[in-house]
Amino acid sequence: MRYRLLGRTGLRVSELFLGAMTFRSASPEVRRILDAYADAGGNMVDTASMYGDSESIVGELLQGRRDRYVLASKYTGTRDRTDLNAAGNHRKNLVLTLEQSLRRLRTDYIDLYWVHVWDRHTPVEETMRALDDVVRSGKVLYVGISDAPAWLVSRANTVAEFRGWTPFAGLQVPYSLLRRDVERELLPMAEAFGMSVAAWGTLERGVLSGRYNDPGAPASRVSPASLGERELAAARAVVEVAGELGVTASQVALAWVLRRGVHPIVGASSAEQLKDNLGAAGLALPEEAVRQLESAVEFELGFPRDFVEEVDRSPGIYGDAVHLLDGR
Repeated sequence: MRYRLLGRTGLRVSELFLGAMTFRSASPEVRRILDAYADAGGNMVDTASMYGDSESIVGELLQGRRDRYVLASKYTGTRDRTDLNAAGNHRKNLVLTLEQSLRRLRTDYIDLYWVHVWDRHTPVEETMRALDDVVRSGKVLYVGISDAPAWLVSRANTVAEFRGWTPFAGLQVPYSLLRRDVERELLPMAEAFGMSVAAWGTLERGVLSGRYNDPGAPASRVSPASLGERELAAARAVVEVAGELGVTASQVALAWVLRRGVHPIVGASSAEQLKDNLGAAGLALPEEAVRQLESAVEFELGFPRDFVEEVDRSPGIYGDAVHLLDGR
């Protein structure tokens, strides 16, 4: 396992994050999952206020070793479905959800606190100021945002920069070989602001592990009959590359995400499954394998990215010497 810096901070985070969304109890198997992750060098555990008992279980599992982990949680989701103010990204829900999470996690601080999803009803200025307050209080060390448009994140970080508030250091998005929409705006935006990117859904509910390639495969999180040719083509390509490299399909799918500089959030139902996923760390995909994977499913950047890249070397726009320019 290798490490990267979280955004423009000095915090070291492992290249693979452990997702705790499916933790239902502090069972011996869940303990083995956490131990396997730690033994591989992993240090980032990601949970959320709305993941059922996950926060409480993570708090129990980390007793006696909490400070060795970079602990991440999220707020936005409702604490009480009968109360409108028990949800959203406004100050009241932030403060009350944070206090609830601290109790559940049995800690007095959270390393990385994510805004879970864009709340269109709360001004982003209110959210950023409230987040800066909890950072200044010491209850949160760094902040990030999940599942929001690029323009909003850009505005939020620009407001934070001008007003001396804490900016978002991390961005969380869905990203996989099958779902590459974030390459259009969100990934370039994150790069411009120096943000770390974490990805959920990297195996597409097991589709990219190859488990549903056989039409007779038993349904699990997905029914094989519901998969279209696009999904099956991607799964076949991943399995083919895995066979050529002598690794598993899951490792190939995760390695493709890692190659983009993105942190996959890996979850597992068993320690053995997690160990297999962790094998993606250090797996270098040959260029030919990458071309094979990406050609299996159609993807277009769309306007304006494709247009800008097309004219980037145009003498008609940038002059006859544009080919001599070493740019970004």
